[in-house]
Amino acid sequence: MAGDESDSSSDQSPEEEFQELIRQLFGGGAGGIDPEQLSRLSGMNIDPAMMQAVMSQLQGAFAGAGQGGIAWDMAERQALHIANQDGLGVTTGQRTDLDQAFSLATLWLSEATTISELPAPAQPLTRGGWVEATLPVWQQLAEPVATSIADALTAALSEQAPEDMQGLVQGAGRLMRTVGGSLFASQLGQVVGNLSKEVVSGGDVGIPLMPDGQAAILPQNFADFGRDLEVPDDQLALYVATRELAHARLFRHARWLRLHVISQVTDFARGVHVDTGALEDLASRFDPSEPEELRRALESGALLPERSEAQKAALARLENLLATIEGWVEVVTEDATSRLPSAPRIAEAVRRRRAVGGPAERALSTLVGLELRPRRMREAAAMWRAVTDAVGPAARDALWDYPDLMPQASDIDDPAALVARLEAHARGEEPAPDEMDDALARLLSAEDQRGADAGGDAPADPSDPDPGPSDDGPASPDDQRPA
Repeated sequence: MAGDESDSSSDQSPEEEFQELIRQLFGGGAGGIDPEQLSRLSGMNIDPAMMQAVMSQLQGAFAGAGQGGIAWDMAERQALHIANQDGLGVTTGQRTDLDQAFSLATLWLSEATTISELPAPAQPLTRGGWVEATLPVWQQLAEPVATSIADALTAALSEQAPEDMQGLVQGAGRLMRTVGGSLFASQLGQVVGNLSKEVVSGGDVGIPLMPDGQAAILPQNFADFGRDLEVPDDQLALYVATRELAHARLFRHARWLRLHVISQVTDFARGVHVDTGALEDLASRFDPSEPEELRRALESGALLPERSEAQKAALARLENLLATIEGWVEVVTEDATSRLPSAPRIAEAVRRRRAVGGPAERALSTLVGLELRPRRMREAAAMWRAVTDAVGPAARDALWDYPDLMPQASDIDDPAALVARLEAHARGEEPAPDEMDDALARLLSAEDQRGADAGGDAPADPSDPDPGPSDDGPASPDDQRPA
């Protein structure tokens, strides 16, 4: 019987072979993918090695991905598996210590900023709890890149298939998008899971990952962070709690800021395109016995081409935005923790940590092509310090009330100009016109002059003894009398 089935299978056309392959993959056949069947696809110019590796590795993912979707539930499972492997629960002692730190940090922070307190108390989180709380934002940030990878796989399949099979390939496009999306989701889950071992608090990465108005510290990672700092645990807890509350308060106060940051990240991510040349090169030398090569290619960033000029500009805008946020948080935290003897040493450790990033954060940069590190944080902090010293916390914090008030990159470069504007505003003075104001005034003046030259609405010259009848109505009888 087995021989008859083999003979019957060998009589199938290439199109029927491909249809059977897709049916086995997405129908969840018990036998899985037949390597001999894959070998017969060589006549279609489809690399059997790449197809077998992709399909056998991801077959289980498609059941959870749904029709044409991305298996974000698989990303969550991967992340939670890694986070919970060595994850520890929160002890009663840790909870009590952090509650006390957050309570005192709230009082100190209220002296350093006019931005109001959070509506809910901060809380300690396990690594798995952090994954569950932040994964929706990770999904939102990563989806454009996942879509790009899925589209590239679809395009690669379409280019390799013969012309008479293009209809079938297009019909399988949605399924192939699931291949790429599931592969990416798996890698994202690993990165987020490893990141849960590094972050100390909810705002540690610098972007608004936690739900609005929520602040948290991960006690297990907090203990790892403080192990080599040689500072008292209570001082370290107070500093980290103050910084976390400042970050959460800012994003809750400036509700537009969360969307602003996420849109900047997604603007960058939408410009990410997979290097099809690198994808084809990977296919040509792929060894089915080494399925890990696909994972390594994603993690190394080998499939992401060099950034375009538009992406470089988007990345510069994002870096300035993150630096502006981090600089404000640093200055407010510094003022609020001025009573702590170890505050300067802790601040420098946090600053270095944010500048360098950990292994999982570096893995995220290769996966998405994006580094979430504020390269200009020191300059931004110097700007916020100058503003605070000049006009005080209330006027400084008011700059977050509306998007058009927020400092720009030019203000980081030249804080003196921003300080001068704020001081003039505090004195009730009109700000000096800038170049745009001057250009607008010249344009309006030129329009008025053109109107006068055309005689449209130009006023009569008072020195003219006989301006003549007005156009506003008929001439009076006196005007019509003979000379």
